[in-house]
Amino acid sequence: MILIGLTGSIGMGKSETARMFRREGVPVYDADAAVHALMRRGGAAVAPVEAAFPGVVKDGAIDRPELGKRVFGKPEELRKLEKIIHPLVGQAQRRFLQAAQRRGERLVVLDIPLLFETGGDRYVDVSVVVSAPAAVQRKRVLARPGMTAERLDQVLKLQTPDAIKRRKADFIVPSGLGKAFARRAVRRIIAQVQHRSGLVWPYRILTRRARK
Repeated sequence: MILIGLTGSIGMGKSETARMFRREGVPVYDADAAVHALMRRGGAAVAPVEAAFPGVVKDGAIDRPELGKRVFGKPEELRKLEKIIHPLVGQAQRRFLQAAQRRGERLVVLDIPLLFETGGDRYVDVSVVVSAPAAVQRKRVLARPGMTAERLDQVLKLQTPDAIKRRKADFIVPSGLGKAFARRAVRRIIAQVQHRSGLVWPYRILTRRARK
């Protein structure tokens, strides 16, 4: 089973690209969705997060805006939260992969926003970066409710620059040229990965594996 790591900075169109993979029949593990599930009523993260950040739980679920205020721009607090969340997300990911393995899936996508930042690219066979021009990115993000230029800049500081992600990627999906263009790129990636999966991988992927 080939693991495709899908990533992209804020506003690049990663979520839409993940939907394109799903429409092509490729199962997608959504790390963000897993975090949401952990934080809603009954989620495994509710009790430990409340213990670490008292007062962030309302009506049995974590109040994400309130939690964001506690950790945003505070590296130590963010690391404290990550130590709680990351192991739980890892468990959910392993369950997803085990189920896909049992079904005999040839390809799966791991949709991980911080793939490079967390070193997750070491554990996938292929990395795919969704990218768009910076002006397009900013326009998309600043159109979101409650988003400001200052907040966007703070988020970008926590993410690996797009140029570096592009250099590290095995494939790039350009999302600034319209959905039809991006969809064709997704289909080409699937076709190439399926073709290569039974053959010798390209040199740069072989060398990436050797470094893992």
